[in-house]
Amino acid sequence: MPHIAIHQEKASDLQSLTAICPFGAIELADGKLAISAACKMCRLCIKKGGGVFEYVEEENAPAADKSLWRGIAVAAEIEDGNIHPVTFELIGKARELAAKVDYPVYVLMIGHNISDKAKEILEYGADEVFVYDDPAFEHFRIEPYTAAMEDFIERNKPSTVLVGGTSTGRSLAPRAACRFRTGLTADCTKLDISESTDLDQIRPAYGGNIMAHINTPRHRPQFATVRYKIFSIPEKSANPAGKVHICDTASLKLDSKITITSVEPKSLEKGIEDCEVLVVAGRGVKKAEDLDMLRELADLLGGKLASTRALVEAGWIDAKCQIGLSGRTVKPKLIITCGVSGAIQFVAGMNGSEKIIAINSDVYAPIFNVAHIGITGDLYKIIPELISRIKEGK
Repeated sequence: MPHIAIHQEKASDLQSLTAICPFGAIELADGKLAISAACKMCRLCIKKGGGVFEYVEEENAPAADKSLWRGIAVAAEIEDGNIHPVTFELIGKARELAAKVDYPVYVLMIGHNISDKAKEILEYGADEVFVYDDPAFEHFRIEPYTAAMEDFIERNKPSTVLVGGTSTGRSLAPRAACRFRTGLTADCTKLDISESTDLDQIRPAYGGNIMAHINTPRHRPQFATVRYKIFSIPEKSANPAGKVHICDTASLKLDSKITITSVEPKSLEKGIEDCEVLVVAGRGVKKAEDLDMLRELADLLGGKLASTRALVEAGWIDAKCQIGLSGRTVKPKLIITCGVSGAIQFVAGMNGSEKIIAINSDVYAPIFNVAHIGITGDLYKIIPELISRIKEGK
């Protein structure tokens, strides 16, 4: 992989050289210069380092033999003995990708007393399910879970590994990718695959102002995390034909420095990502008190009130109600946006909705580019009229 090499013999004033990096990535270790993980590859040290630092492309470094890596793997997530829905979404996408390059679809399951869940995984189209069932996996701890994923990858050599963009997946995927010295793209919104089996990983970058296409052409496996509600859950098969493998965990290093002494379950709360109807407040809402009007509309429709980032930052609404790249990804049957301009960061979190109705006074608002029904006008006139008609209809 590209890196910055240090020519120690050219270094004289070490303290001044460490001050070059604005990110504090140049450090002193045993009297020598070293570059830490804080490096952003901005190459400022190369410009100001007087020849001490050099950018190395490593074009001649040996690439992975792609013929040895085959298959699309999905890391299943188990919560309290139940399979998280993001697992089924990833299996559906894995099937699409696998069909293009004639690959099998593998699913990795890690947990305790979960073997009976493998059949459910097969119903969604997995070709093979690999189950790591051990008391050490009863609760998520990064060391034993990484050991199981590493063992699975070494034995089966999948070309691509898809992981849910949950708190568990975001901890596990980078740790596993690091062990195989390969790349990881987080929070992908689209995935595709080429004939060369390189995964085209698409995600918003620079605050959502551009869509970055990221490839890992020289290394395997390719890791990507995907948020819940980005892809659709496939139809279940009445006659699944896949295989289940119960994997031996005796040889794995399952020790952990984390000891779980007790678990206190949180009270279940239905989030906006689980709602079928959402009413979204944007910058067009003039004051916090006006949210009651939109909340009433949401209640009448059996839904919940959500918002854009601006209202969360203003302190008008809880961050759990924010839609977008820095908030939640939603896919309701109906979403009504009120005074929402439609920035790409917001749209990326809701454009999979079945029916999008947009209300905005600006006829050129970007939200109208994704809306199925667009209403140009003042939300303070339209919403009360809509509430009145719903009440009359009821």
